Amino acid sequence: MDLLALADFNLVARHGGFGKASRATGRPKATLSRRVAELEAALDLRLFERGARNLKLTEEGRALYERTGTLLAELDETASAIASGGQIPKGRLRISAPLLFSHTAMGRIAAEFALRYPQVRLEVSTEDRPVDMIEEGYDLVIRVNPDPDESLVGRAFLRDRLVVVASPELAREPGDSAAPGVVRDASDRQTWQVRTSAGRKAIAIEPVLTLSTLIMVRDAVRAGVGAARLPISLVAHDLADGTLVNWGDIDGPEIALWTLYPSRRLLSARVSAFLDFLRQAFPNGTPDELAAYIGR
Repeated sequence: MDLLALADFNLVARHGGFGKASRATGRPKATLSRRVAELEAALDLRLFERGARNLKLTEEGRALYERTGTLLAELDETASAIASGGQIPKGRLRISAPLLFSHTAMGRIAAEFALRYPQVRLEVSTEDRPVDMIEEGYDLVIRVNPDPDESLVGRAFLRDRLVVVASPELAREPGDSAAPGVVRDASDRQTWQVRTSAGRKAIAIEPVLTLSTLIMVRDAVRAGVGAARLPISLVAHDLADGTLVNWGDIDGPEIALWTLYPSRRLLSARVSAFLDFLRQAFPNGTPDELAAYIGR
């Protein structure tokens, strides 16, 4: 297979058209069109559906783009690393991270990483939705308890757990017949299963506020309006100084933050450097480490 033709095909697929690819790279449009046509002839496959105004990848074209784009990037990075005499992290690194982790820790992580690796142009987007790493051009994503994905590899680098907390004035034994006033986020259910020293108990909740972020929920609970279900890393300092009290742990699956990236033999120096940086920031991956990092 002609690697130059394959590279030109990836350019056109990434930019969404021959004209756009030509303008972005300075390559002649006719050359790009000829190279893609030669690749289609060699493979005996149609890679693009050509409309009057639009250019769209066929199913075969999309599969080829998804599988070869990363490999071509690896070849380019390997050649650059050899030419420069080593694996020096540099270039653009795009990361997608969840909302809560971004608001509490990612700003400091990004700043410290940028100071350590000034040749890396770090871009962080905050979103909780699943993203298509190939389609949207991310090098790495951070997700909470992600669904299995055969096209991605990764590891859990942080773990947390949910607890029910309230101000001392509202503290009471879980399991009382009266439902507590609760500040909840959109994912809360009508009943909490709580583990205490006395065993497991169910708490029927009566929402007094529904807020869209856990930061807002924590601030409302600090004000004394009700109880809430929150990650212990987010309220560890409040529990330590007595601003809030713990009613018990939520009985449910562990919260795990994962780093995910496309499955491949070679990782770019940028991604490897960021993964190592997270391991150094959270060597044991415990809630206490995250709480200490946030507190600093």
